[in-house]
Amino acid sequence: MRFNNFPMISGRKLKVGIVGAGRISENHLKSILQYSDDLELTAVCEVNTRRLEDAILEYGVKGYTDLREMLLVEQLDLVVLCTPSGLHSYQAIMAAEFGVHVVTEKPMATLYSDGLQMVNACDRAGVRLFVVKQNRLNATLQILKRAIKEKRFGAIKLVEINVFWSRPQEYYDQGEGWRGTWEFDGGAFMNQASHYADLLEWLIGPVERVQAMMSTTRDIEAEDTGVVNIKWRNGALGSMAVTMLTYPKNLEGSITVLGENGSAKVGGVAVNEISLWEFADKSAYDEEILTSNYETTSVYGYGHAMYYKNIIDVMRGQAKPITDGRDGLKSLEILTAIYASARDGKAVGLPLNL
Repeated sequence: MRFNNFPMISGRKLKVGIVGAGRISENHLKSILQYSDDLELTAVCEVNTRRLEDAILEYGVKGYTDLREMLLVEQLDLVVLCTPSGLHSYQAIMAAEFGVHVVTEKPMATLYSDGLQMVNACDRAGVRLFVVKQNRLNATLQILKRAIKEKRFGAIKLVEINVFWSRPQEYYDQGEGWRGTWEFDGGAFMNQASHYADLLEWLIGPVERVQAMMSTTRDIEAEDTGVVNIKWRNGALGSMAVTMLTYPKNLEGSITVLGENGSAKVGGVAVNEISLWEFADKSAYDEEILTSNYETTSVYGYGHAMYYKNIIDVMRGQAKPITDGRDGLKSLEILTAIYASARDGKAVGLPLNL
């Protein structure tokens, strides 16, 4: 059963607990502090005692090394999962059992079955499951989405996505044994390119089938490089090339869309620059492409704060979620199909027969 009538919380701040104080947690912590009128950071849970102590000192909150203990002691409204992806399902289900709403980083899980269990557990408990897809909020992608929705491309013929980033061996070695593993992380597609896999469905539409190949150069279990051919149900063809071996630094995160009446490319290091925008017709918002471009020092972009604004509005009963658990399942299903294709050496159709 899908819950549509969640109880709203008003008249007080939403109490938030962060689980995991690693690399991505900084984006969440900054966003929570930015909306301090609506959000109260109550506690941080982290198994690394040094990082936990740093977070306690910096943010003046209670610290825990055990999630269950934090859920038992604190009266939380939201739990934010910034932990290795393979832990998300277990942690989200635990939070749901305590009646706490869940915000999880991408990917929502490394296995489709785990993602489905997360959705079902939150449904049963009547709590929200937010899956962070902050790249959708990039001004560059918003204007591209608008052009597609308005059918300015006509029939879309070809789509190309490139993720040419750099993750040296040191990056994986700093992960305390979980980065690049099948159980906790996945590879370049599941982790680094997860947001770009989301664009396949969100921008272009349902995928019909994929055919992939992968390779591994770094000393990790999963892939650091791969390519996939894609066919959409609307007839469009495309490809996605992903590597973490770019020398010496991140080079490009882009999507190019070619249609019968338009061509566009959103590139830069992380889909932050519109470098091609040509259409048979003209629109007033075409002039916005220059102002939509932005500089970024991080592949994460600046969408986390905007995503948190949506979370607040949803919890206040004033908006619908930008991306919930079912949205997260769509890209996870595509990623699962890509991995299955690379493993079995054949094309895989969607939806999966799971």
